Amino acid sequence: MNVFDDLTTRVRTAVRAALGSEGADLSRIVVEPAREAGHGELATNAAMVLAKPLGRKPRELADAIAAELRGDADIATVEVAGPGFINLTLAPSFWQSLLGSIIAADSAYGRSKRGAGEKVNVEYVSANPTGPMHVGHCRGAVVGDALASLLEANGYAVTREYYINDAGKQVEVLGESALLRYREALGETIGEIPEGLYPGDYLVPVGQALAQDYGPRLLNMGPEALTIARDTAVAMMMEMIRGDLAALNIEHDVFFSERSLIEGGTDRVAEAIQALQARGLIYEGRLPPPKGQVEPDWEDREQMLFRSTEFGDDVDRPLIKSDGSYTYFASDIAYHYDKYLRGFRQMIDVWGADHGGYIKRVQAAVKAVSGGEAAADVKICQLVNLFRAGVPVKMSKRSGNFVTLREVVQEVGVDPVRFMMVFRRNDAPLDFDFQKVTEQSKDNPVFYVQYAHARTCSVFRQAAWEAPDVDASAEALGRAELARLVDSGEIGLIRRLAEFPRVIESAGEAHEPHRIAYYLYELASEFHGHWNRGKEMPQLRFVNHGDRESTAARLALVHAVRLVLAEGLAILGVSAPVEMR
Repeated sequence: MNVFDDLTTRVRTAVRAALGSEGADLSRIVVEPAREAGHGELATNAAMVLAKPLGRKPRELADAIAAELRGDADIATVEVAGPGFINLTLAPSFWQSLLGSIIAADSAYGRSKRGAGEKVNVEYVSANPTGPMHVGHCRGAVVGDALASLLEANGYAVTREYYINDAGKQVEVLGESALLRYREALGETIGEIPEGLYPGDYLVPVGQALAQDYGPRLLNMGPEALTIARDTAVAMMMEMIRGDLAALNIEHDVFFSERSLIEGGTDRVAEAIQALQARGLIYEGRLPPPKGQVEPDWEDREQMLFRSTEFGDDVDRPLIKSDGSYTYFASDIAYHYDKYLRGFRQMIDVWGADHGGYIKRVQAAVKAVSGGEAAADVKICQLVNLFRAGVPVKMSKRSGNFVTLREVVQEVGVDPVRFMMVFRRNDAPLDFDFQKVTEQSKDNPVFYVQYAHARTCSVFRQAAWEAPDVDASAEALGRAELARLVDSGEIGLIRRLAEFPRVIESAGEAHEPHRIAYYLYELASEFHGHWNRGKEMPQLRFVNHGDRESTAARLALVHAVRLVLAEGLAILGVSAPVEMR
């Protein structure tokens, strides 16, 4: 129920009537909320986008289109401004009728079928299983989870996926670190943790588990001991990470092991390389030295290369190291090839700030292995800077070198963490102040939005006490005399509610869940503002003694605000409290 789509259709119909037999592409015509107060409620770009292809003056076109639009009974005023902008103000009856439709739609309001059940893979978090999740992982976890919910609200069939990086050097170092803690658990004094190993106390339980299961046997077992320590540590770290994610109310549908790409009788990496070879995208060659910092996979020799430059990458990429093992990028290709084989044509990866240089190569790989059928969108989450009352927060003792996600959630609660992690674009750095996110003020966005929802609930408690003769059920409110809602604040709230489906669709299309958070803050601000007007003008209060019909109409408006706030918060994974303490 996107009214902007309906209004855009009406404008396009008016354009056809105004142009007569003149042919024109009307697909770029849109109707949007007016950007400035005083320019009507809505605006359309119709004349501006048609002027050049038709060889006519924008103002002349605007006047002709405006004349047609004035015949629409739902449009109260049409004004042509500037070089050819068309500003519209709709009749109050249009907004009143829309409110009835919102109430009738209930929790389905705002949701779209645009995705038509298409499969989308959203891969997020994917932290190396070498320790607990830190606050940087927290942002990617929340952004990915909110994005997945946003896509579901747009009708996509979403799979939430976690890629376990359980192969390579970092897990070998993890195994060595676990063996050190194992020796410690057996009574050996290990002193200071050697440089290059993981120093956090979170590995102490791993050493203790190894000591309990194997006693001193690992000391004389040779290389097999490292494998046992590595596998035990990875399993225990993943259990810890699942707990960290649960603290954020995040669950993944799939945990995909990197090692599974080449173990268990399958070599998905070799299959992906063969698929690229079949398309003529593999060759033997020598790469020039990289500019700036030398990348881990670069070697000065003849080697197998993937023609990633044919798909927008900066250079071609090596696939096999001099020791015969696969490069990291080869595994990345295989992993996304596996996604493609599982039927995903849309793949979204949510990465940390340090992976920005890998975007082009992964997008090139997805295009190549899918023959252009699939595409990857990579969302980079910039750093989170922690403060307490404006003072930078020091590192965590437990982790050794960072503040853990669990520590942040335990201190301020899951709702402030989730909301604030998406209250800024993912590609912009985020300052997170423990004190500010727990303040009860307008300056704390999560409180301000949740308080708006709690206030809507308080209105209904008040109505039950002071106007018990008013049926406040959703069914009855849908039949209320909504024509009584004529105040500018009431109409303004309905207009804001009308934007919700449009925001969901545009945010889903752009893969930007922060737009939902912004919208909820604006809606909450408008609701609080109208509430305050009722303090000064009693006739505008939601519960109006002696006026049963007006009370019912205003309760219908409050119900719709409550509905949209709850649905928007649900997309972000944030609770909608019925009262605030």
